[in-house]
Amino acid sequence: MKIKILFTVFTLSFFLETNAQCAMCRAVLESEEGLVAAEGINDGIIYLMAIPYILVFGVVFIIYWKYFKTKQKS
Repeated sequence: MKIKILFTVFTLSFFLETNAQCAMCRAVLESEEGLVAAEGINDGIIYLMAIPYILVFGVVFIIYWKYFKTKQKS
């Protein structure tokens, strides 16, 4: 049980401070003096990355919920 908690905390600590950019975006944004655009690009990338995970979690939750309800009725 402690290993699962440790793994979860360790995984979430990497997720909190992620800055993801492709090489082309990084080259263009590094030449810019203001960091507002770079932060916007990073937020957009995180947003696009999170949507598939949320959708997959939703589908798995619905499947689990339907299985649990049918198991409970019988």
